[in-house]
Amino acid sequence: MENITKICCIGAGYVGGPTMAMIAKKCPHIQVTVVDLNEARIKAWNDEDVNNIPVYEPGLSDVVAEARGRNLFFSTEVDKAIDEAQMIFISVNTPTKTYGAGKGQAADLKWIELCARQIANISKDNKIIVEKSTLPVRTASAIKDILTHTGNGVQFQILSNPEFLAEGTAVEDLDAPDRVLIGGDNTPEGKVAVQALVDIYANWVPKERILTTNVWSSELSKLTANAFLAQRVSSINSLTEICEQTEADINEVAKAIGTDSRIGPKFLKASVGFGGSCFQKDILNLVYIARSYGLQEVADYWEQVIIMNDHQKRRFANQIIKNLYNTVNGKKIAFFGWAFKKDTNDTRESAAIYVADHLLNEQAHISVYDPKVPENQVYADLDYLNTREAEENKAGVQVITDPYEACKGSHAIAVLTEWDEFKGYDWQRIYDNMLKPAKIFDGRNLLDADKLRAIGFQVRSIGTNVLDK
Repeated sequence: MENITKICCIGAGYVGGPTMAMIAKKCPHIQVTVVDLNEARIKAWNDEDVNNIPVYEPGLSDVVAEARGRNLFFSTEVDKAIDEAQMIFISVNTPTKTYGAGKGQAADLKWIELCARQIANISKDNKIIVEKSTLPVRTASAIKDILTHTGNGVQFQILSNPEFLAEGTAVEDLDAPDRVLIGGDNTPEGKVAVQALVDIYANWVPKERILTTNVWSSELSKLTANAFLAQRVSSINSLTEICEQTEADINEVAKAIGTDSRIGPKFLKASVGFGGSCFQKDILNLVYIARSYGLQEVADYWEQVIIMNDHQKRRFANQIIKNLYNTVNGKKIAFFGWAFKKDTNDTRESAAIYVADHLLNEQAHISVYDPKVPENQVYADLDYLNTREAEENKAGVQVITDPYEACKGSHAIAVLTEWDEFKGYDWQRIYDNMLKPAKIFDGRNLLDADKLRAIGFQVRSIGTNVLDK
């Protein structure tokens, strides 16, 4: 295939938007069009003020500002973009199924299939299709099946190019990735297609960091990378309970084992549990694949990572209840943070949602402050769980844009996201306006517990057994 000059990306979300913005920035000779049926989202990507784009990532608005209108376009004209492009990235949502066979574990590939059918219907010339969504193994064969049986006589090459973005550092991860993984067919046409994508990344990524594999290895590598990272989080979190019962301190334990070069220090931060759109979904996919091949022990092993994570969130909520004299009925609890981690406005699978849900079942009143998450998102997250009516969620939760206001008259503060700004607050002022004894439950080990105790707070940090006097 000749050099790629036009790329289209279907899906303008957390992956499609930033990835395409970076490609456009680094490859000014390629026209990049991001399409989505969601008009409001496309409108936000096109907002004159680049600070209003729908994905918050440090540095992303600058990248978009540089390329938008030059060779980066956001549009709802899906068919036109598909028709014109030589390479099409599929970056749509692949949520865990909420119905039918594989419910709660398998990926729902409805949107992927709809994309494939649309591409098949519109294409009049040969195209390279790139899977960007995180997908279960062998999705490529399903996409291929749909595309090759459309009768248009068009040749499609399917590549797998999983993303390894960490939210909060997506721009850095795109600018200087650890590795770029490209999987394709081992045929002459497949190799040409792989090379076409390699050439795009090679505009800014050193050749030795671009790895090529077969499609299946590429797909499975993505699930496995996330599963291994999540496993580390659950492993360290499983020890927090032991630390809280003994004289051990999880921070000291993590530091001690992290200095072993075979283990390394990353992803050993004890917390209220991991969130984000990928970890849980990818492990559940792995579990589902293993079960579908009858590999029960393998499935049980990976499922335990999720079980531990769910337990950690429940345990944190129960600790708050127990510490507030076994009842939170009518008590105000301030949540610091709703995003699943700092420096992102993404709330998918955030621990805060589940802790809030648990406390709402006990009739608590929750006030939420997060510097980047809007009010409607907080309610949408709780409503999505279907635990109670939307009106009840609205009645039980208040979203407040001032952290000091959020804490006023509260019985306790729960730190659920590790936003740096929380450390710099005037904690004396917060203490003065709270009900006494004023309690802090630090689900991220973010705050300086000794300083807070000096003010008068009772502090519980995950994985430490410092009982308040």
